[in-house]
Amino acid sequence: MTHRREFLNDVARMAAGVALGAAGASRVRGAERKAMPRDGLTAVIPMPLQVVIDDVGWWSGEDGSERQEPYRTGIDRRHVPADYHAIVELGRALGIRPQAATVLCEWDKENILRTLPESTWMGAEWDNRRWVGPWLEEAADIIRRNQAHYELTIHGLGHEHWTNGRYTRAEWADESGTMRPREQVEAHLDAFEAILAQHRLGGLPRSFVPTAFRHRFGPTDGHAVSMAEVLGSRGVTYINTPFASMANADAVQHGVFGFDAGVMTVDRGDDLLDWDVIGQVPGGPLNGPTCGLHWPNLLHPDPERNPEIVAGWVALLAPYDDRADTMLASDSVLFQHQLAHHVCTRVARSADAIDLDFRETVRLPGPVGEGGLTLKVRSASALGFSSDTVEIATSASRRAGDEVLHTLRLERRPGLERARVRFAPTPG
Repeated sequence: MTHRREFLNDVARMAAGVALGAAGASRVRGAERKAMPRDGLTAVIPMPLQVVIDDVGWWSGEDGSERQEPYRTGIDRRHVPADYHAIVELGRALGIRPQAATVLCEWDKENILRTLPESTWMGAEWDNRRWVGPWLEEAADIIRRNQAHYELTIHGLGHEHWTNGRYTRAEWADESGTMRPREQVEAHLDAFEAILAQHRLGGLPRSFVPTAFRHRFGPTDGHAVSMAEVLGSRGVTYINTPFASMANADAVQHGVFGFDAGVMTVDRGDDLLDWDVIGQVPGGPLNGPTCGLHWPNLLHPDPERNPEIVAGWVALLAPYDDRADTMLASDSVLFQHQLAHHVCTRVARSADAIDLDFRETVRLPGPVGEGGLTLKVRSASALGFSSDTVEIATSASRRAGDEVLHTLRLERRPGLERARVRFAPTPG
């Protein structure tokens, strides 16, 4: 059986080609379609960046894989409420809502997972009393009080799938990406929602990250529907996973994203750090629209020093919001809309206007792309903007050297196929 580190290293090597190819292709298309130099002015629909943090939720950090237990987070300490606060602090510092892809078995106060023996290493003898204590309510309170900077996302119950005490990867799909029996998938989603209810953490989240990145785009052998369709029937609108390890990735329609039964599926690309690296300040460029990491990557062996690592991520990510070609997505819904516009909406400019062509975006399924979008304009001097066809909800500008970077938040009517934004120098 492939060890988790070896698997993720393989994914990283593949993703370096696939993710850079997909995301890079998106950026090349963006350079051709969205940035049109003329008289020193360029207009760009920037690529959004979404932070996704895997394996949140464990209380034990132990890698138990050699004993047929989960890998968990692979660190040499317990998790504490301060580790949840680190996610909030990252979100607050950047003005975003990081996604916390959560594993919930060690939050089960009522041992309901005894009825799902394939979901944990203990099977029908599941007993979580060891991890029931005041830390649960403290962490739940952190999550409840900080919804603006913390998005709880479906990851799993026990992360793997157990048969007769032995696990296989992974909870929702097997090694080939084939979905587990649908009745089990539905039962696991029911249990995920029930454990959230034990802690007053709301209903089933609208986003999903498959455990161990085992997933298939479209239906798998023996199933009439895909995992995405099952999730979509529960209100899930967004899946985030590396396309390098996703079965049937060739069927994706738009490079860095596609729609599977109407559910937007986005390429995670390549994480900057290995899954169990802790206490290391990150570095290096992102290679696509997702900044993926695992919970230890945000933490320090001494929880009181978590802010040092959080500060490193803030220093890494904040400059992406200052660039003309990228932006930090404030939440996953805005991320989905902006990514659709980044890839599908075309931009052209005339002497005094920027023209937006939404015809390809309008053809996307569901509401994706119907929401607003961010447009960034670089110019040699300050400009004013106006439009009769699209609402300019906000407009801000800042000088960067010899240029002025304008950031416009545009709101458009559903179904609108074209819009024009006029610009003119401002006095003074």
